[in-house]
Amino acid sequence: QNGVMSGLMQMLLLKVSAHITEQLGMAPGGEFREAFKEASKVPFCKFHLGDRPIPVTFKRAIAALSFWQKVKLAWGLCFLSDPISKDDVEKCKQKDLLEQMMAEMIGEFPDLHRTIVSERDIYLTYMLKQAAKQIELPRASENEPRKYIPAVVVGVVGMGHVPGIEKNWNSDLKIQEIMSVPPPSASSKIFKFVLKATVFGLLGYGCYRIGHRTVQFVLSMPATQCYLQRLTDVPQQ
Repeated sequence: QNGVMSGLMQMLLLKVSAHITEQLGMAPGGEFREAFKEASKVPFCKFHLGDRPIPVTFKRAIAALSFWQKVKLAWGLCFLSDPISKDDVEKCKQKDLLEQMMAEMIGEFPDLHRTIVSERDIYLTYMLKQAAKQIELPRASENEPRKYIPAVVVGVVGMGHVPGIEKNWNSDLKIQEIMSVPPPSASSKIFKFVLKATVFGLLGYGCYRIGHRTVQFVLSMPATQCYLQRLTDVPQQ
């Protein structure tokens, strides 16, 4: 539904999620499930999913990567086998180590970091600021002055987004640009064409080989040979 490359990337990330679940005995994103559970206990609480839609993030991330970067990233995700312990997770909560990991990601895939982390920092900040706007109280008449009360907001985000949200909080944010999906590049069009041509070519060759062998097998059967012999004898008679 969201394109071949986006679908493949989603499958690879599901593989990473399964690897983390297997190593830790818990699925990633537990903090969001817990937030949803707690929100249901609070009267009049509105639960809002404030992250950018996954298809937009994937398509922008894929469009930002070169062909070789896509291959390198896919290779790394395919053969991810590093052990992860709960102690490793606790270490990641330390700010210095977290910043070091983010810096390594920026160094290796700067465009991927921009689309997956930096742009979502802006989007998350924008959505939090929208939720944090003051609430206008109902008025008895049009002549009554407007009264507002502050909104109470609990934002649950990944730790890697906290510095970016703090940085963007006092900025005038516009999210139209980071919500657009760029058109596919020439290299991605060529890759898609080559991939389709290869798949259909292999499929056609496979059908040809199966059909050829099937015909040979049928012709080699005694019953078939006997029938063909009768057909050749009929004109002679």
